[in-house]
Amino acid sequence: MLDVCLLGTGGMMPLPYRWLTSLMMRVGGSNILIDCGEGTQIAIKEKGWSPNPIDVICFTHFHADHISGLPGLLLSIGNSERTEPITMIGPKGLAGVVNALRTIAPELPFEIRFLEIGQPRQIFTFNGYEIEAFKVSHNVTCYGYTLRVPRTGRFDADKAKELNIPLPYWSRLQKGETITDENGTYTPGMVIGPARRGLQVTYCTDTRPVPVISEMASGADLFICEGMYGEPGMEEKAREHRHMTFYEAARLASKANPQPKELWLTHYSPSLSYPKDYEKEVRKIFKNTHAARDGRSVSLMFED
Repeated sequence: MLDVCLLGTGGMMPLPYRWLTSLMMRVGGSNILIDCGEGTQIAIKEKGWSPNPIDVICFTHFHADHISGLPGLLLSIGNSERTEPITMIGPKGLAGVVNALRTIAPELPFEIRFLEIGQPRQIFTFNGYEIEAFKVSHNVTCYGYTLRVPRTGRFDADKAKELNIPLPYWSRLQKGETITDENGTYTPGMVIGPARRGLQVTYCTDTRPVPVISEMASGADLFICEGMYGEPGMEEKAREHRHMTFYEAARLASKANPQPKELWLTHYSPSLSYPKDYEKEVRKIFKNTHAARDGRSVSLMFED
C-alpha cells in the first residue's frame, strides 16, 4: 500500500485557504516528502500525520515556495527526538542551499545526507522502492520525480513442495535470498513467478510541457502535475513564466502511453481562487482530472 497526501496546492505564496505545494507519501515504513514550502509542517499536522518519520525529502528546485518551509520542519523533527538520518535529494547545489537555510536551525540531533542529481534522469534506490528524478523545463534547474514500488511475483507453493524445498526456507526465498545447504542451492527464481504490477506516482511542477513528463507519467496510478493557470487566455503568461495551464497538463496525461489512471492538478496561481470552476473543461482533454485541494489523499493498493 502507498499512502499519498497532497499537503498544499498553492504556488508563489501561501494563502489563508491554501498552503504551498508539498507532497507526502508513506510506503513500507518510509515517509517521503517532495518540496517543503512555507507552512508545510502545519499542513502535515492538519492531515494528522507526523513529520518525525520523514526519512527522504526531495526538492524539485530552489525557489522559495518549494523550500522555505524546511528550517521550521527540521526544527520540528528535531524537537520530536528523532535521531535517525534524513536523506535529501535535489539539483546540484543542494547541500549549500540547505546549509544556508540551516543558519536558523544549526543544531539538529540527526544527520542530513545529500544526494545531488547529476544527470537528466537519475534513479535512487531505497529499501523497497525507487525514486527517479527527471529534468523538466523551468527558468532554473528543476526536476520532477517518479516513485515506483515494485512487486515481486507470486510464490508457487506447489513448486516448492515438488522441489522438496524445506518449509523454513520459503519466506527467505520470498524475500529474494539464495540459500545453500547440504542438499543443494535454492534460488528465488525456482519458486517465484514473474514480477507483478507495482505502484507508481509521478509528480512534476514549475515547468513547461516537455515530452519526458508524459513518458514518466506513463502507466502511473497517479499523476500530480502543475496547473498554474485555469482561466482561458493565460497561455502566453504561462509561457513567459515557464509554467503550465490546466489544459497543457491534461494534454500531457492524455499523451502518456499507457495513460495514468488519474491526474491531480496543483501549484495554482494566487489569483486562481476557484480551480474547480475549470475542471469540466479540462476533463474534455483528460477525463479523470481533479483540481486538487489541500489535503487531497488516496491509499493506492496493489492489484490482486
